[in-house]
Amino acid sequence: MEPESTANERPSRITLAVLPTPYKVLVTCIIATLAFGMLGALGQIIVHDIIPTFYTSVESKEGSAYTDMTKEPQHASGSARGDLFADLSADEPEKHKPFYKDEQFVWTLRWTHIHLFGINMIFILMGVVTALLDASSKLRSWLIALPFIGVLVDMLAMWLKGFVSPAFFWLHIPGGGVFAIIFGYVSLRALWEMWIKSVE
Repeated sequence: MEPESTANERPSRITLAVLPTPYKVLVTCIIATLAFGMLGALGQIIVHDIIPTFYTSVESKEGSAYTDMTKEPQHASGSARGDLFADLSADEPEKHKPFYKDEQFVWTLRWTHIHLFGINMIFILMGVVTALLDASSKLRSWLIALPFIGVLVDMLAMWLKGFVSPAFFWLHIPGGGVFAIIFGYVSLRALWEMWIKSVE
């Protein structure tokens, strides 16, 4: 006669290690694809965000940066130093122009909503992978929530950098660092649990 199950007993939870092989292959392909995308994003951040923040050529500032909405508006200054060192007081603000038509506002709004959708989709997918890790509920909850917080901090840095001070560039480090580190940790741990731990 089988013992009756008590209310305190929980059914065994599905983890990555016990997934059938086709599901493991799918999760591995998702992680690999997102990892290549993150590496591409890192290159773009270096070329389009970090370098222009510290250094930019005089020639690039003499033209109109507002004609291409894929490029961040540049503050005009005669030096070759980037936005972080720009003298914002020298800029002549356009008069009688609503803030929502300002080039900086339009660019930042467009950049923010595109990246909010794109980056958050990465962590929605990674959140599913994280939920299947063989870890405590508390750890998995933090690993799911923190990247979304990091994304919000990263987006906030763009608005503060554009409208308050270029010094808020430094907020990109904790914001982007949080979701990059957690992405790396979850990816490596997931691969370990699926392909190494599961066969031990």
